Amino acid sequence: MNEAGTVANRASPIADWLRAQPALTGNAPPLDLGALPHDPVELFLTWIREAAGAGVPEPHAATLATVDAEGQPDARTLILKDVSERGWAVAGQRSSGTGAQLAKQPAAALNFWWQPVVRAVRVQGAVREASRAESDADLAARSASARDGIEPGDWVLWRIAPTRVEFWQGSPDRRHTRIVYVANARGWSVQSPDAGTRPTPGQEGA
Repeated sequence: MNEAGTVANRASPIADWLRAQPALTGNAPPLDLGALPHDPVELFLTWIREAAGAGVPEPHAATLATVDAEGQPDARTLILKDVSERGWAVAGQRSSGTGAQLAKQPAAALNFWWQPVVRAVRVQGAVREASRAESDADLAARSASARDGIEPGDWVLWRIAPTRVEFWQGSPDRRHTRIVYVANARGWSVQSPDAGTRPTPGQEGA
């Protein structure tokens, strides 16, 4: 191998430093795979409350990933506004880069990482704009300084209506637990390596 090839295959000092950093240093709460709820919203609400109870700072902060008109991925951190059967809600200005990307490509992914409890949640799906009244109400709930400079009608509440929600719990032995909810015509199927796959209520025998 020539000298250039040797240099190319050698780890950089920053790569060595990154590898030496501690990982999976949190403490995960107990998880009963035999008692998973049939709806991902229910499990999410349990996990985010457990994260808050464990002292996770700003557990409602998440990374929102979108795609621009040229197909380039983009991401930013924002605050979860609501979660219900209608979806996971976030908000921002229509005139922003996020607003422009969602107008062109109304699909997104949302990622939560709660390090102290070694848990992450990923939400993927289509994005739907809330009603004008809902968006206005969300804006009105912000502080006066947070509303300053926002033009009338420019504030939008978006909901990610998920087709897939993944719950991940880390383990120091790297035997991580992954629970995946996949939407179908009848509701949700729940998949995990240990719990297997099971239908939502009413699907048995369908």
